[in-house]
Amino acid sequence: MLELDQILNAINVGLVTLDQDLRVESWNHWMETHSGLPAEGIVGAPLFKSFPALDNPAFIRSCKSVLSFGSFAFFSQKIHHHLFPFKPVRSLGARFDQMQQSCVMGPIRRDDGTIASLFLVVQDVTEIAAYEQKLREMNMRDGLTGVFNRRYLDHRLAVELERFKRYARPFSLLILDIDFFKKVNDRFGHPCGDAVLKTVAADLSAGVRKSDLVARYGGEEFCCLLPETDVAGALVVAEKLRAGAEAREHGWEGQRVPVTISVGAAQAKAGVVGAAELVGRADAALYEAKKTGRNRVVTLD
Repeated sequence: MLELDQILNAINVGLVTLDQDLRVESWNHWMETHSGLPAEGIVGAPLFKSFPALDNPAFIRSCKSVLSFGSFAFFSQKIHHHLFPFKPVRSLGARFDQMQQSCVMGPIRRDDGTIASLFLVVQDVTEIAAYEQKLREMNMRDGLTGVFNRRYLDHRLAVELERFKRYARPFSLLILDIDFFKKVNDRFGHPCGDAVLKTVAADLSAGVRKSDLVARYGGEEFCCLLPETDVAGALVVAEKLRAGAEAREHGWEGQRVPVTISVGAAQAKAGVVGAAELVGRADAALYEAKKTGRNRVVTLD
């Protein structure tokens, strides 16, 4: 038995056993380390005394099912995130306030087959969750600028259009283009052009609300999706972004790099067929802005 205790305290997962009244029978070293609670301070006490958040119908129902029928219960990180509120050890830069956990609960049987108690295994899957989060972000983000990519923009446009058709809540779209961007690349080189794209993207993101979405549409074009915003409000945002881009000082190897943007704005309207129609109206407004002198905001609505 001493050898078994040594193994249970050496394994890199949490192991808890609970009696029929859900009092803690054992609490291994892993649980001590991550909870800050020594075994002698929790063994013999109700689990809910130290972890009151677990005193909820779903968790209690799982415990009763294990103790009554000998079934197993699984608590997936993707659904529950965690059972025990432990601080993450490593998260690969992901923003997790709590350790992400995958947990399994099962019965402990006596020699005659009756159920004596239950065990709970707690595994730290924070690094796996962080890696999956990074993969999702890579699928949604533009690799150069860090803003959302066109694929994610298309998804959000479809969502906003469905919401608009159901609730008639306004939303608008801006399409922005860096004026004479080819000249920037030709004169200063593509590394300079990349730096300009990154700065413009960062300024656009900083210049809109958290509920808005900035995406790279392609090349030197960006889009801003503005929920709960009619075209009048969109024009105010667009002018703010245009003025900010003009005022921004861009430099490269001691030389000033002039950068301005042109903006086309369009609002979702009744009878809109799909995203292509809205994008087409914003794009037509952008074309008009460029045709009439650039460094300006235009809407055709």
